[in-house]
Amino acid sequence: MLTIYHGSNKVIERPEYKKGKKTNDYGIGFYCTQHYELACEWAAKSRDVQGWVNKYSIDTKELKILDLTDKKYSILNWLAILLENRTFTLTSPISIQAKEYILKHFKVDLSGYDIIKGYRADDSYFSFAEDFLNNIISLQHLGNAMKLGKLGIQHVIISEKAFNKLNFESGEEVNQEIYYNKYCQRDLKAREDYSNSKIDLSINSNELYVRDIIMEGIKNGDLRL
Repeated sequence: MLTIYHGSNKVIERPEYKKGKKTNDYGIGFYCTQHYELACEWAAKSRDVQGWVNKYSIDTKELKILDLTDKKYSILNWLAILLENRTFTLTSPISIQAKEYILKHFKVDLSGYDIIKGYRADDSYFSFAEDFLNNIISLQHLGNAMKLGKLGIQHVIISEKAFNKLNFESGEEVNQEIYYNKYCQRDLKAREDYSNSKIDLSINSNELYVRDIIMEGIKNGDLRL
């Protein structure tokens, strides 16, 4: 049994299947976290709107979960899904070519899965990914950046079968002032740590940049990833 939380501006007793934005990280789905505190921050990301944390339980025994944090997947698999759903500002020739290459060789087939578990691409993570696509930082640097600020892993309910197994347990108001500040501080820390890590971007021959990945024809499953 999995306990998950969803931060919102209202109580949601019955999440609706196929309702939501297509431009979210993993497309249409119901976005949750296993961490109560993180859900409180998501609920309070707007200072002027009262936030709520909705608590659910779900029996995952018969559900198929795509765990993008598993070692058999690389950050490029996560990025390919992001490229399919989110809108990136890609203006340089290398970034446009990188998008095409990553979608062709690292795309993950989501059909048949009920739940996706993976990184959350808020604004700070999103900027890290854009730097990688523009050949500014290496794949290894991007991997380290994903951990900065501890912005969280999310569970996304995507199948009708999984929606039918969601059990609403409670809805709770959050302390807006406290968690709005925490939300801002977490994002700020991620950006500050990332900026500090970019002070020394000396080239390391063991690191892979997106240009290397394209030029060397690196594909899914390559040990260098």
